[in-house]
Amino acid sequence: MTTEKLDQLFAYVEERCLWQFSSRTWDREENIGGVIAAAACLLTGEQPKAETGSERLFYAEAKTMVGDLKARLSWIEGADPAEIKALMKSLTEKLLDVTIVRSKNRELNHSLY
Repeated sequence: MTTEKLDQLFAYVEERCLWQFSSRTWDREENIGGVIAAAACLLTGEQPKAETGSERLFYAEAKTMVGDLKARLSWIEGADPAEIKALMKSLTEKLLDVTIVRSKNRELNHSLY
């Protein structure tokens, strides 16, 4: 796994994916984890879960994301499944860090919401 590839994935999500900016911490964690996990499945030839409403939403978002990534990043289709899984795990961690841990939005964890 290279930092450059992770940076490319992060830049895409940061620019194109609004699901990372839900209004609460738990919602951001759920969306980021769900969409990235579904995308990892699609990129490695597995079928993501799509039984619940949330899983179907994550799957739909992941399909769009994977299509865009394949069109934009020539290396992604040639990457082996272990590399894809490692990149997606790192991407999840980086997104959670940026959108939750280092967020200055105090409403993310407000008790009245």
